[in-house]
Amino acid sequence: MDEDHMRREAADEEMINEAYDRLISDYLKSRHRKKVDLIAKAFNFARQAHKGVRRLSGEPYIMHPIAVAQIVCSEIGLGSTSICSALLHDVVEDTDYTVEDIENMFGPKIAQIVDGLTKISGGIFGEQASAQAENFKKLLLTMSEDIRVILIKIADRLHNMRTLDSQPANKQYKIAGETLYLYAPLAHRLGLYKIKSELENLSFRFEHPEEYAAIERKLEATEMSRHQSFDQFTAPIEEMLQHMGIKYEIRERVKTPYSIWSKMQKKNVTFEEIYDILAVRIIFTPTSRETEAKECFNIYVELSQIYRSHPDRLRDWVNHPKANGYQALHVTLMSKQGHWIEVQIRSDRMDEIAEQGLAAHWKYKEGDEYSEDENELNEWLHTIKEILDDPQPDAMDFLDAIKLNLFASEIFVFTPKGEIKTMPADCTVLDFAFSIHTFLGSHCIGAKVNHKLVPLSHRLNSGDQVEVLTSKSQHVQPSWINFASTAKAKAKIQAILRRESREKQKVGEEMLEVWLQKNGYEPTQAIADQLARFHEAGRREEFYQSLGEKLIVLGDSDLDELKGKNKKKGDGNGGGWRRYVPFVKSKKSEEAPKEDNNLFIVPDKFNRKKTIYITDQNITQYLFPDCCHPIPGDDVLGYIDNKNRIEIHKRACPVANKLKASYGNRILDVKWDMHKKLFFDATIRMTGIDRRGLVNDVTRVISNQMSVDMRKMMFTSEDGIFEGSIEMRVHDREDVREIMNSLKQVEDLKEISQIM
Repeated sequence: MDEDHMRREAADEEMINEAYDRLISDYLKSRHRKKVDLIAKAFNFARQAHKGVRRLSGEPYIMHPIAVAQIVCSEIGLGSTSICSALLHDVVEDTDYTVEDIENMFGPKIAQIVDGLTKISGGIFGEQASAQAENFKKLLLTMSEDIRVILIKIADRLHNMRTLDSQPANKQYKIAGETLYLYAPLAHRLGLYKIKSELENLSFRFEHPEEYAAIERKLEATEMSRHQSFDQFTAPIEEMLQHMGIKYEIRERVKTPYSIWSKMQKKNVTFEEIYDILAVRIIFTPTSRETEAKECFNIYVELSQIYRSHPDRLRDWVNHPKANGYQALHVTLMSKQGHWIEVQIRSDRMDEIAEQGLAAHWKYKEGDEYSEDENELNEWLHTIKEILDDPQPDAMDFLDAIKLNLFASEIFVFTPKGEIKTMPADCTVLDFAFSIHTFLGSHCIGAKVNHKLVPLSHRLNSGDQVEVLTSKSQHVQPSWINFASTAKAKAKIQAILRRESREKQKVGEEMLEVWLQKNGYEPTQAIADQLARFHEAGRREEFYQSLGEKLIVLGDSDLDELKGKNKKKGDGNGGGWRRYVPFVKSKKSEEAPKEDNNLFIVPDKFNRKKTIYITDQNITQYLFPDCCHPIPGDDVLGYIDNKNRIEIHKRACPVANKLKASYGNRILDVKWDMHKKLFFDATIRMTGIDRRGLVNDVTRVISNQMSVDMRKMMFTSEDGIFEGSIEMRVHDREDVREIMNSLKQVEDLKEISQIM
């Protein structure tokens, strides 16, 4: 063995031992029962099993399980069972050891958790991850067995995100998209606020590096003025708390780059226009557990003597905790500088639960030591189990249903008998009916809310008393899906509609058979498909259903179709995507690239890690979906569709987010290499206060922009409010930004946004 190799081995050993010592040190500081021998045994076993293997970053593989165990211990607050499972989580998948080997050495509980982690890990970094949604189903099913499986999985994902630099770009988009779509909402639902924020931020950093860096720079530049605002705002509060004799801590909470960017996108505002970047957190030590709620409100009463509070923005999560256990009192106060600032009032216990989530509950059990075996599963698992018990044909529908529940915040609704039901915000009477019983939901005709008659679609508010009204003659309607918002209601409605739809399809299939035999044809699937195409029904099943519902009546034209007498219809694409044939800058007098009949088809041995460059010459070889309308300058990625063609999506496009989560191995890294030769469509919308000469000012700004070609303008004015939209042709996103920035200088224009 040469000297360099020995030096490297010694350095690796030192690094591994340091990481393990830090883990044990943090574990010994906790209130868990001390089982250091068991953790040492798991560490040595995993170290031996992964010996000689390295990660893409070049470090020894064992550093990853140690890092996951460190997160599980220090950041989630779990004990020896979870730490051992984290250390062993990749052993069964990556080595020759089996779950039985783990059980023999570490007992059934650790073996069960490792088995759960092995089952759900298939394809997270592998090439065979065509259905991340299916993995997610497995993940949730395993969760019902032991919540620690998902907590360790989230820790595993957090460490993978922290070390994502070593992955190629297409893998980065896939993993970041999957994290934003699946893991961040899961962490949020389990109350792991800190981890959820870090997962979102890391995903944002890898998907939109330039925008992330720009927000970071602006946060840094405004740090000094933020500190001054914080000091000025909190000085009288500190005086008040000291006067009350409360032991407290006041913290400055700054919005994360991801949540700033999300708000910028949703509200079409700039960084400078976001006023709630700063929030204040008051964390106090209560006199006793029994009085902490009362003390929260005492602080609020005193605060409202100093600052004016916003009456509509008082959130009482103290008496009505969120489903993930979160408790705090949120109030919004007007600062002396004229800004609304949110203040979160929490006890130290509430603060720990807010940061560490479900796991922190165990810390507040009676006794000096506590065991993590006393885990309390949240109610939402039951909703998920119900969805899983009714298998859906489309994994993507399932994901959307889960997301509805993961992100929802809660309201409190009363039954006629005065029982409290927790429901997601924005839920309707129909959601409430299905939450009580499927029969009640499927026969619901309306409700009495606070003794007033309301329809099925009526949205409920916190504190409403709801009496559901039913009728035996009522049946589930397809339109109901539009005003059901909970996962449970949507899943039940779809299940009932599918069942009814299958019955109608059967009737239609039988009608077709009778008609074909009557006209001397043998019923075959090929004939059914031909007639389905003729009637422009998407699939054979839709055609059968239309027949069963008597929306299609078979006649002479169908016979002509079978005999080949009808003229061939054009083979146009059915929408959903388009081919770019961009316009060309007139002064160059170049011809527009002709649409290439042969789209680029991905060959079998295609290197998916390699970056694809879109140029002025090859742009027509790709598909540009209508969902997000990408133009040069946008952060984009490629997706290999079922016909091996490449679709180009914006990285932040909702459709692309689903694709990253469900078809990660088909994602490609794409960059623009355009040279301002071609034009692309863009539309800008604006609103403002109407005045004479405003239209003139707007058109002057745009006509001064040499690289822009105005195509269509629409302006309206009503009651002194000006609204307008301008359709134009631009070279890239930079042109759009320049125009929008110039328009912001026009006096009386208040809002300027781009329509996708």
